[in-house]
Amino acid sequence: MIVEGFRSGFVSIVGRPNVGKSTLLNTILGEKISIVTSRPQTTRKRILGIRTTEKSQIVFIDTPGIHKPLHLLGEIMVREAKEALKDANIILLMVEPRSPGRGEKLIIDLLKEAEGSPVFLLINKVDLIKKPELLPVINEYSGLYPFEAILPISALNEDDVKRLLDEIEGRLPPGPRYYPEDVVTDQYERSVVEEIIREKVMELTEEEVPHSVAVEVVEWTEREDGLLMLSANIYVEREGQKGIIIGASGSRLKAIGSAARVDVEGLLGRKVFMKLWVKVKEDWRRDRRVLKELGFQ
Repeated sequence: MIVEGFRSGFVSIVGRPNVGKSTLLNTILGEKISIVTSRPQTTRKRILGIRTTEKSQIVFIDTPGIHKPLHLLGEIMVREAKEALKDANIILLMVEPRSPGRGEKLIIDLLKEAEGSPVFLLINKVDLIKKPELLPVINEYSGLYPFEAILPISALNEDDVKRLLDEIEGRLPPGPRYYPEDVVTDQYERSVVEEIIREKVMELTEEEVPHSVAVEVVEWTEREDGLLMLSANIYVEREGQKGIIIGASGSRLKAIGSAARVDVEGLLGRKVFMKLWVKVKEDWRRDRRVLKELGFQ
């Protein structure tokens, strides 16, 4: 049902890997629903973040970074991002404050195919450069695409984010509440827990290991005393990667579990007992059957 004066719509956030899309979504919602690391290609699936006020409901779609895929998982991630462009009321293209490169130009070519959807250019991380350096970047992007608005921002700055939200809200059409007002994401708790564990693996390992990791929660048992018993498998592609994650005498795996447990308890508001296991699924990123089992369609 459409309430008079109420606006709603879908807003897709696209860009290259590691430009700050997930950070922006977490700032908008005021809570962490999308994992953030310094590693590129952290986000693997589309994640909905829902912001509801008395005047509007904005459904944000956080997409995987658009990149040249090297395996089947990469192809699925890029397809997820492209699909998010089709039905968006507004598209946010997030870039870093530097001249557009081949990756940005590729995304802009994709945007030209999404006719009818206004595109905002968000130049993120502007707190890291001097203001005179920003104008040439704006001019270069202005020559590539007729952006509805160009907004220099820091995704961590609440004033910048409020200005962005005002711009979005003013351009949304009248519409209904698509989700109940207390819902902030379409992610199941189990999926968010899997992502938190993967985030800690990415933060505490190095080189190529983080991108070879997938996580699956295999036990979720609630005891009568309120304690949540969790067990999760951490999958890697090679035996050597298994040893890196476990660490000497299990030290790194213990650190991963401890860090993940703290975040999961904060998310769920309850005590958690967590067991982690590391298993090898050879070349799982190229195996369609395994990818489907892990929720990648």
